[in-house]
Amino acid sequence: MIADILLSQKYYMDKVINSSKFIERELKLINTKLVKVITGIRRSGKSLFIYNYLKDKKFAYVNFDDDRILKYSAEEIYKGLLQAYNLFDIILFDEIQNLENWEIFVNRLYNQDYDIYITGSNSKLLSKELSTHLTGRAISFTLFPFSFREFLKAKEFKINTYEDYERIKGLLREYLEYGGFPEIVVNNEDPHIYLKELYDRIINVDIIYRYKIKYSKTFKDISYYLLSNISNNITYNSIKKNFNLGSDHTASKYLYYLEESFLFIFLNNFSFKLKEINKSPKKVYTIDTGFYTSLGYKVLPDNIGKLMENIVAIELFRRKSYYNKNLEIYYFKDYQQHEIDFLIKEGNNIKQLIQVSYINNYDEIDKREIRSLLKGYNLFNKPELLIITWDYEDTKIIDNINIKFIPLYKWLLNNSYIKII
Repeated sequence: MIADILLSQKYYMDKVINSSKFIERELKLINTKLVKVITGIRRSGKSLFIYNYLKDKKFAYVNFDDDRILKYSAEEIYKGLLQAYNLFDIILFDEIQNLENWEIFVNRLYNQDYDIYITGSNSKLLSKELSTHLTGRAISFTLFPFSFREFLKAKEFKINTYEDYERIKGLLREYLEYGGFPEIVVNNEDPHIYLKELYDRIINVDIIYRYKIKYSKTFKDISYYLLSNISNNITYNSIKKNFNLGSDHTASKYLYYLEESFLFIFLNNFSFKLKEINKSPKKVYTIDTGFYTSLGYKVLPDNIGKLMENIVAIELFRRKSYYNKNLEIYYFKDYQQHEIDFLIKEGNNIKQLIQVSYINNYDEIDKREIRSLLKGYNLFNKPELLIITWDYEDTKIIDNINIKFIPLYKWLLNNSYIKII
């Protein structure tokens, strides 16, 4: 009976909440009657985040990742909720993209004055349906794996002494290597086993099965290729040629699937012309650096720089999602090969240019990175210039222009460096 299934789901989640160490997340929800949609990669903590948020309220819960539910229609599920719960005016739908025509169901409940929360692991699938039946009736949030601040909170780590500053660099290496998925950080799950299983689930079930991808091995090879090339530039044409795809369109479609599942984020090269932005090579980043190491790549001196850059990229997108949705994040590379890792734009203004470099003192810096920042300073109307390092901090005046150097751990702990709080 469906009511029994729903109650068993609620019992399971209550048990998880009561037995889990809950880490307060930085994402803050807005108190509104709009449908609240929380997206993010699988196991980033969406369900626990919302469940904990609602725990002192009377709410009903449905988990659509439970195959026992999927054989029932939306109407049967609603009747089951009425049977399972005596009084409720709030409903939490977990992984709702698994229910066919879910947006029509939610729209009807919204019209009945229910306060609705939705989680989903597929950004574009949700946004497509939100734009058809729930336009103006929903607000979206994205929850990422733990930030470094949340990671340290989970480790119950506080900085009080000089020795703590030294230890924090060891914890940063751990964060670089194993990432920030809550179950790894809080419950000490084996990161290699956990992340390999999660990666396979997303690739095989959420993408290949859902979209009926015929050449599954080729698709998997492309995903591995992207992981091995984090922080590097790629093009649809290079993917097409390297994997003998039929067209750039197929390459574009495959990358679209990987991005909408939150496995990867792709960054465009900045231009004042929209057409050039859209056709530019893209820089690729994985949502969590733990995926990189769990699939066989080691943290070595020659790749730690690109892992640092990946961490910065995801933190920038996390800050955009949590604090300032008006931020636009790009990289910049001109025809003279001046390259800047991150260009931060808000409205019509370019606010900040960021380089990421694995250095411990000024003499180790690649002077091309400084030249590129100085070029960008004059080109983009004097934005703030920042170089994120491993363990070097200073402010240098070069050609009468200030360049700040800050260690990665400090930048991760203090998000005022992007002027968003």
